[in-house]
Amino acid sequence: MSGAPNPQQALLRCMFDAAVEAAMPRTCVPPFLPDPTGINRLVVVGAGKASAAMARAVEDNWSGPLEGLVVTRYGYEVDCDRIEIVTAAHPVPDDAGEQAAKRILDIARSLGPDDVMLCLVSGGGSALLAAPAEGLTLADKQEVNRALLKSGANIGEMNCVRKHLSLIKGGRLAAAAHPARVISLLISDVPGDDPSVIASGPTVPDETTYADARAILEKYGIEPSAAVRKVLTEEPDETPKADDPRLAGAETKLVALPQASLEAAARVAAEAGYTPHILGDALEGEARVLGAEHAALAERAKTGKGDIAGKVAIISGGETTVVVRGNGRGGRNSEYALAMAIALDGAEGIHAIACDTDGVDGSEENAGAEIGPQTLANGRDAGVDASAHLDANDAYSFFEKAGGLVVTGPTFTNVNDFRAIIVDS
Repeated sequence: MSGAPNPQQALLRCMFDAAVEAAMPRTCVPPFLPDPTGINRLVVVGAGKASAAMARAVEDNWSGPLEGLVVTRYGYEVDCDRIEIVTAAHPVPDDAGEQAAKRILDIARSLGPDDVMLCLVSGGGSALLAAPAEGLTLADKQEVNRALLKSGANIGEMNCVRKHLSLIKGGRLAAAAHPARVISLLISDVPGDDPSVIASGPTVPDETTYADARAILEKYGIEPSAAVRKVLTEEPDETPKADDPRLAGAETKLVALPQASLEAAARVAAEAGYTPHILGDALEGEARVLGAEHAALAERAKTGKGDIAGKVAIISGGETTVVVRGNGRGGRNSEYALAMAIALDGAEGIHAIACDTDGVDGSEENAGAEIGPQTLANGRDAGVDASAHLDANDAYSFFEKAGGLVVTGPTFTNVNDFRAIIVDS
């Protein structure tokens, strides 16, 4: 898929761009800022891949006194004048994330009843707010994170474990800020848009328990370190629950949702003459399995044998998982696309794209990948075997050689994965 994009590729990229634009902080944050009347001191804290851009949007639309600190992923920083921006590692936390989390906790603990803490939260915040629970080291958390990322656990399960190994997640940041007023603005990157799952819910009540966290590690055969096992077994203070008085006055506002981004992409498809069908914004499951299922759905649409038929655009969001079996490179979107290409086996008239709206698929520099009828043939011409690369979890290397990588750079937002298939009848 080298050279200038064909019309189908160009349309898919326009749809993806529309999905990202619908969730840009500069437009989605300002309408949800608090009424400045009576606010003497607004202190901003936050974490996530969109948090720096969110902070910039606050600065551009807040005329009163303003201060604070947010942490974002390396490469996602945005210049701010009054809010300090620091960067740290994702998806596995590092020392910079630990130091940022401790500083944010200190800020929260310093607030009084007349202060307002504005918390800017987006996907990626779990790794970026790395404040290990008492008795744990950063290395303990890194080990658990790596094991969860390889296990196939979904985001809710991963964040349940993270909450119970943290001083700041699962509502603990809001509890630390009591009695200050807490307002949280969230960009959702999780299926179901549950605020307690987004960045592990640092400012909202958490209904999961230490027992739940232990069960998740057992489910995926993850043997934790002795220190982690001790924390999860001895069950120190639970995460704040819905009836915790320290969270009674906290306000939470979802400012950007995956569904709105899918609808923006659907409008682009409709304008191009395709009938859009949104499968949902919360699809989960193993990436390669969903890729094969969507290939079958597209083929049925092509032949007119399914409920969706004709010249259509099939759109979906959510967050798939990858069970790491090999030692290759690539993320869940690239793996979905490669599995789909294999299942389609060069079927004419079907093109697709799968990208993470934050611009990073896994740990590589691509947002995802796009496929078409020539994908497998391009791979053979380049001397790469699609099935072997899928078996090795090496989708990135396949698309790097065969063509099809989608590279956007940081988008400064994050509403989870975006997938679109266009079928020409």
